[in-house]
Amino acid sequence: MTSRRQHPTRRTALLLGAGALAAQGLPRGALAREPNPMDFIDSPFWAEKVAAGTLPVIALRLPEEPRVIEVSGPDRIPGRHGGTMRMLMGDQRDIRMMTLYGYTRLLVYDDNLELAPDILEAVDVKDGRIFTLKLRQGHRWSDGSPFTTEDFRYWWEDFANNRRLSPGGPPQALLAGGEKPDFEVLSETEVRYSWSKPNPIFLPSLAGAQPTYIYMPSGYLKQFHERYADKVTLYARVKATRVKDWGSLHERFSRMYRPENPDLPTLDPWRNLTPLPAEQFTFQRNPYFHRVDQAGRQLPYVDEVTMTIGTNSLIPAKTAAGESDLQARYLRFDNYTFLKDASKRMNFEVRLWKRAEGSWFALMPNLNAIDPVWRDLNRDVRYRRALSVAINRKDINQVIFFGLAKESGNTALPESPLYDASNASMWMQADRALANRLLDEIGLSRRDADGVRLLPDGRRLEFTVETAGESTEETDILDLIKQDLHEVGIKIYPRSAQRDVFRRRILAGQTVMSAWAGMDNALVAAEMEPDALAPTSSMQFNWPRWGQFLESGGREGEEPELPEAQELVRLYQAWRSSVTHEERRAIWRTMLRINAEQLFTIGVVNGTLQPVVVSRNLRNVPEKGLYSFEPGAFFGRYMPDTFWFDDAQVKS
Repeated sequence: MTSRRQHPTRRTALLLGAGALAAQGLPRGALAREPNPMDFIDSPFWAEKVAAGTLPVIALRLPEEPRVIEVSGPDRIPGRHGGTMRMLMGDQRDIRMMTLYGYTRLLVYDDNLELAPDILEAVDVKDGRIFTLKLRQGHRWSDGSPFTTEDFRYWWEDFANNRRLSPGGPPQALLAGGEKPDFEVLSETEVRYSWSKPNPIFLPSLAGAQPTYIYMPSGYLKQFHERYADKVTLYARVKATRVKDWGSLHERFSRMYRPENPDLPTLDPWRNLTPLPAEQFTFQRNPYFHRVDQAGRQLPYVDEVTMTIGTNSLIPAKTAAGESDLQARYLRFDNYTFLKDASKRMNFEVRLWKRAEGSWFALMPNLNAIDPVWRDLNRDVRYRRALSVAINRKDINQVIFFGLAKESGNTALPESPLYDASNASMWMQADRALANRLLDEIGLSRRDADGVRLLPDGRRLEFTVETAGESTEETDILDLIKQDLHEVGIKIYPRSAQRDVFRRRILAGQTVMSAWAGMDNALVAAEMEPDALAPTSSMQFNWPRWGQFLESGGREGEEPELPEAQELVRLYQAWRSSVTHEERRAIWRTMLRINAEQLFTIGVVNGTLQPVVVSRNLRNVPEKGLYSFEPGAFFGRYMPDTFWFDDAQVKS
């Protein structure tokens, strides 16, 4: 398939039948061979049920047009059904990892970071504001009930716009300039969302690791909704469940992202069989899953996944003892040597995947500090640049990461189509003389007897760098930075606090500077929302009050004052009203450049490595991968439904 650029006022059809999703200039991916219905291959797991007539044959369980996955490449070969894949988790809430790893979405990010249909068969976009979604005819939920546009209508009318279930109204992705869409059911397999202005965040929100769900299994959930359920029966259910009212009942049984309810139908590769509480959860293959490989074999290959819950600090040791077939969560880089040594005796390999944050560690000057002297200093770009060039990133990389990370600012990774090497290196050089000149230029040339610079009001240039204290590497990095900054007359005191206290102090302006990760997602593409590059959230530790202002529509926080921050807000809003891929790409590039020049966050290293433990019997797990929540849901973008055991008999 080829890409096709169109005038922004023309319609672009996004057709999976042609293997495409080309939203206003987006390139399209490759089309796999579609098998003849007679070629479909079922898992032996279901043989008895099919023979007994309690489960339909595979051809009747798949949509008329299943999604065909071409399982091929240097690390990927077609597999066979069977086996149980074991994982270890530290909390019962971690069952959401199965929703992440399964990465079943209306749309997904493909290998090229482009949007492609998954659950949907096709999308049609007009003018960046009218979206027609086409479902796969014959697609079914895991309980065999039809997946149709009624599930979208139910979500929109009976959930998103129901004051009891959604007191805040529809999610932000369904608002364009505060405007709700016109929602239409066109047929059993087509729905349309229309706005009067463009809504570029709509489609990406559907492909997120934690997606915007715009559908629900209506046939199942109506029994918990006051509009549909018998009142006497509904009241009895509320009483039996010991919840406040029908809304609480509906909420408890309808969670799709965290699959706590085994009875809730799903579209994911595996469905949870185990109610809470439990020490081990079993996820069984979805007999109606909509993907097949190029030979017509229904995915997933693996029949079951078990998730054993234990103490998270013991997970590295349990993994080393061979108790997991696929493990990355709760493993740290400093576990690598220990795990590698254990792999010599056990049936697993340890791989190192590249983490995808913009910066694994970054200093966050609080531009909204309540102390006016510190606030003005943090807002001076010369000061931020002096801090940056005072840091010897090469030493940090060598000492903490054995030289395996990349010394870089907080920006896009080389694997991103928006990567610019000059952004990554800007103000990143270790240059003590330059740092001293910049600090002198600001007016911080006076020093006390200890060599610590003095602020304009006579106080020492010393401050606390606050952290959430969640890793030893973080503490070690701060110790090295402390030495670097002392060389230019700045004294810092690292201090950790409980995460909630840490966040509250930053928002209140009590924190002068904090340490945190940079951009959560540095595998950015033009169609992704650039909200991390502008003040958009109170959870941004460099400008929390400015972010709160935009987040609340001006009701809380403070309006941004720095011209560069104001420009970032303007660019972000321009992206939110953009129509074409070219517009969005240009906006992203400008925002990345401003952030690199202004150092609103002072990045240190990125491209750090994540240990990934893989059973030697488990195939199709990439040797090298990118490990990130967004985009791709950690393992999700690599499609664990295509992982398989080459000897399933060794698994119980």
